[in-house]
Amino acid sequence: MSVTMTVDEDIKRVAKEEGLAPAFIERGVAEGSIVILRNKLHGWSKPVGVGKGLKTKINVNLGTSPDRIDYDLELEKVRLSMEMGVDTVMDLSTGGEIRDLRLKVLKESKIPVGTVPIYEAVCGLAKNGRTLLEMTKDSLFSVIEDHLKSGVDFLTVHCGLTRRAIPIIDEKRRATGIVSRGGSFLYRWMKHNNRENPLYEYYDELLDMTKEYNATLSLGDGLRPGSIADSTDRTQVEELLILGELVERARDRGVQAMVEGPGHIPIQEIEANVLLEKKLCSGAPFYVLGPLVIDCAPGYDHIVSAIGGAVAASAGADFLCYVTPSEHLGLPDLDDVREGIIASKIAGHAADVAKGVKAARRQDALISQARKDFDWERMMALSLDPKRAKRKRGAIESDYKKCTMCGQFCAMREEMI
Repeated sequence: MSVTMTVDEDIKRVAKEEGLAPAFIERGVAEGSIVILRNKLHGWSKPVGVGKGLKTKINVNLGTSPDRIDYDLELEKVRLSMEMGVDTVMDLSTGGEIRDLRLKVLKESKIPVGTVPIYEAVCGLAKNGRTLLEMTKDSLFSVIEDHLKSGVDFLTVHCGLTRRAIPIIDEKRRATGIVSRGGSFLYRWMKHNNRENPLYEYYDELLDMTKEYNATLSLGDGLRPGSIADSTDRTQVEELLILGELVERARDRGVQAMVEGPGHIPIQEIEANVLLEKKLCSGAPFYVLGPLVIDCAPGYDHIVSAIGGAVAASAGADFLCYVTPSEHLGLPDLDDVREGIIASKIAGHAADVAKGVKAARRQDALISQARKDFDWERMMALSLDPKRAKRKRGAIESDYKKCTMCGQFCAMREEMI
């Protein structure tokens, strides 16, 4: 099912999707402020542009855990994500036959797919009665290559977590320590083996492998803060400094790279974090989880992250990873996924309005006109979740020119009273 597309074709398709000139996209890709997510072997997927001057993009995480293995459910999440207009999905599976599910996800998905190969590398060892401490550079890189060969469009790789950070981590000044699964794997591996992170030590080899498939490196934040008490600390910034160097090395080798960011950040620090990433990483696209602006709202973290995501994206972040109501509690079901998607889409749209993205402003202008005209069908069609809007409207007994909030006293009705 592999289809190879040229970079020029991808640029043209992204330009059309964004309503921009191909020259603008081409210039952004050349300077590294824009990446186009699409492995040349995932040709049935549409290319998605992420970066400066483009619409804020939304990612959905999915995948199994050792405690919940339901391939059909995860594939349904892929279908729901596409139906709701999400830009990408990431398969973060750690349970069951991980490779088999990845291949199914890639086959099903018509949008770019990301993965974190170290998860499969470590889980593969565990299935054979071995520990992550026995991982080798070759065993890790063979999994990475298999992901690329299968068509994965972007890879999260925690290359910026190096031995230089170990003394800082060991000071144990953080409230929540290391919360990145990939980051914790590599920290323990380096401590036990007294070796450098293979993703950093053999970074040039990783670049060559990625370039061959026209994939994108998502430089992971293995030391992201997992609580607002730990935000913007020395540990986080230490990793970011190295990621900035790695972005430049990727560009020198003609490899697309974006940078992942926190995590948990109080609202007043978000803009500074975005500006710091853009400065230290030479304008590379910034991919953030949330951010979550408080820690005390389990069950409502999709709302918490939407607040942070709107602020981050309006400050210049390019890519939001959704958060569901199940964050910090368990694996999300389909309802959680839907709520997480809508929360992130609201955040991204709010940021696009703030950034002056013409398509976002136009959508709001059109729905406002539909409200003025009492054109309920058009109003619902222009909404971020038409199905929910129709359900809410359908549950209310009202004539076509009013709702039950104001009834005959609606301020916009010419015939009021």
